[in-house]
Amino acid sequence: MAGCIVLASSAFAGQESAAEKLGWKLGVQAYTFKAITFFETLNKAHELGLKYIEMYPGQKLKPGSEVKSGTSMSEADVTEMQARLKATGIKLVSFGVAPIPTNEPAARRHFEWSKKLGIEVLVTETIPNETLDKLSAEYGIKIAIHNHPKTWPPEQVLAATKDFGPQIGSCADVGHWKRAGLDPVAALKQVGSRVIHAHFKDLATNKNAKPADDPYVRMQDFPWGTGECDMPGMMAQLKRQGFKGYLMIEYERGTLDELMQNLPKCVQFFNQTAAELAK
Repeated sequence: MAGCIVLASSAFAGQESAAEKLGWKLGVQAYTFKAITFFETLNKAHELGLKYIEMYPGQKLKPGSEVKSGTSMSEADVTEMQARLKATGIKLVSFGVAPIPTNEPAARRHFEWSKKLGIEVLVTETIPNETLDKLSAEYGIKIAIHNHPKTWPPEQVLAATKDFGPQIGSCADVGHWKRAGLDPVAALKQVGSRVIHAHFKDLATNKNAKPADDPYVRMQDFPWGTGECDMPGMMAQLKRQGFKGYLMIEYERGTLDELMQNLPKCVQFFNQTAAELAK
């Protein structure tokens, strides 16, 4: 297992310029490691050679503490978290999936908190309005609408964002598109320039699942390039439509040992594919 991690890290270091040439930055959604704390997640991300992380609300902040990540953290908690981020060389770049207040006083407090933490993207299912459009532009923080299997299909994202600036768009959860019966490559093309952030996944059908099982049971996470989402096709489509931004690895399930066996394969696949696309 350790060998796999070294391989992934060295591949990242050797081919990082290819992804950067494409304008892509690979990170991890902390929900992948929901069984451990945020501080422990930072250590795992560091082992994987990743430099970016998306925090989600509700993960325990550190071992031995009941403090949870999110807007309720105290100033002391935030300071300690920022020190841990600096020590691991990882940047907190996004937060979600979480609601955003839509009235200006509360929304402005939310953006102030986000700015203080260095967050660049707020991932949400909140319907954007003129207030959020204004504050997003003012603070330079993007709003990315996240889709679950039964929420925010591509046409709804396009309808909800059409009257707003380019800083409001889609957090394309390609795995949830697949669970919803959509072709992820076609969905990326449909949403086009409104794709501003992504939860990247590769899924395959669970052969032991029953038709009545929920979508998370019927389709499960697999290492990138080994599932049914057409990972090379998705990455090629992102290049064609000029996507620039963060691609967050996210697994819904898996023990810690399984994750640390499979995630290096995802990192390696990303680096190799990016290198080919950057030629």
